[in-house]
Amino acid sequence: MIYYNSCPLCGSSQLHEALTAKDYTVSKETFSIIHCGGCSGRFTQHVPDSENIGRYYQSQEYISHSETKEGLINRLYHSVRKITLRSKQNWVRNGSGIKTGSLLDIGCGTGAFLHYMQTSGWTVTGLEPDENARHNAKTLYGLEPLPIEQLFTLPAGQYDAITMWHVLEHVHELHRYLDHIRTLLKPGGTLLIAVPNYTSPDAEHYGQYWAAYDVPRHLYHFSPSSMEKLLSSHHIRLVKKHPMVFDGFYVSLLSEKYKTGKSRLLQGFFNGFHSYRKGLKDVDRCSSIVYECKLG
Repeated sequence: MIYYNSCPLCGSSQLHEALTAKDYTVSKETFSIIHCGGCSGRFTQHVPDSENIGRYYQSQEYISHSETKEGLINRLYHSVRKITLRSKQNWVRNGSGIKTGSLLDIGCGTGAFLHYMQTSGWTVTGLEPDENARHNAKTLYGLEPLPIEQLFTLPAGQYDAITMWHVLEHVHELHRYLDHIRTLLKPGGTLLIAVPNYTSPDAEHYGQYWAAYDVPRHLYHFSPSSMEKLLSSHHIRLVKKHPMVFDGFYVSLLSEKYKTGKSRLLQGFFNGFHSYRKGLKDVDRCSSIVYECKLG
């Protein structure tokens, strides 16, 4: 288990416990979430190291690896994903300024986004740590994602766009990854990073039950300010922020289930809609935010 004496995001020792959260997906264990006064980021304390965290992903409920459609919430996820895939494509195209090119998706899961971009004419490479997810990517889409360790063997200056959709919060070697990702982009290339936002209305409403804390799989919990400071420390320039407007609905529906033990769809949808409205007015209040970046 990993114990942090200083913030893994910025190195500050201005730490205090913000809350404790339960792993509702796999282990039912409880973990402390620590707040950093230096950067306003948060992190999960006493997390399993990279060699031992794999068992916390072994669940049919972990949708990005299993593609499960069991239950209404997961069926809704698949319905909305058709819209979000188009949004992601547009962010890549607009950010890179090209209609087709070379794309690296880090943490590609079962490959839905890779497949979508490939059918749009992009040359795609996927990296995925989970063997079952890689197998599902091949079965579903004929893709062959590489093990995540091969990130550090990829040639420099290879990609027009690199994407990390809800991946950065899972990465143990956070700073090493960001430093290396910089070397993989072509000059003028675009980096898109999506992470949950613990300062969103749905996070504030659900507190310890907020599904996007997702301990211990989520090692870090970002505010917009902490993300901007982290990117800047690696000479990555923030260009624009995009709202992932549908995440608040999905997260609220799950959070409502965690909090009450029941699938209270109406209440979950209402809270998701409240977060959605706030996120449309101010991207920094969105449940999840996409950070569009260039090399600084």
